[in-house]
Amino acid sequence: MTLSFSFFFNSTLLGVGLAMDAVSVSLANGLNEPAMKKRKMCGIAGVFAFFQALMPLIGWICVHTVAQHFTAFKKLIPWIALALLGFIGGKMLYEGIKTRNSCSIEKPGVGFAALLVQGVATSIDALSVGFTIADYTLPFALLAALIIAAVTFIMCTAAIAIGKKAGTCMAGRAGILGGAILIFIGLEIFITSLI
Repeated sequence: MTLSFSFFFNSTLLGVGLAMDAVSVSLANGLNEPAMKKRKMCGIAGVFAFFQALMPLIGWICVHTVAQHFTAFKKLIPWIALALLGFIGGKMLYEGIKTRNSCSIEKPGVGFAALLVQGVATSIDALSVGFTIADYTLPFALLAALIIAAVTFIMCTAAIAIGKKAGTCMAGRAGILGGAILIFIGLEIFITSLI
């Protein structure tokens, strides 16, 4: 395998496709915390980028080592994503309904533990990308993962900024919308796996 335009193009498209769930969650985080600082925005986007790069690499390692065990685990991925995103989304929905009439911008933002759960939940389906890149050598798999991470970081940062802009005037209702988005993503991952 050689470095070519098609390798970079395919890796970029893979990154765009994989980042969609993380972008939606980033939008929800921006809606929920309109006063978010740039440093936190970069941190959130960085966590999503990290997990979007890590999961295909774990999948690649599984293909090259314990593929038969990974196949059994693959059936659980939609259930795990649904449970994680449903829990976080439900919590956001509850908080949003509780504070829907307040116009206060000072709302508790996403904590580090919740962010890690979001990162895992939105990227766990990327484990199967390890099968897509199974014919890559390790350096090419790492490069593809870095491209996926860069694409995810850029898209998530933009989504947070858009969410912040929209969430400033929506305050309490933004939590309801953000929670509904997370629950929808969990359901979408689950339903898509059944089709």
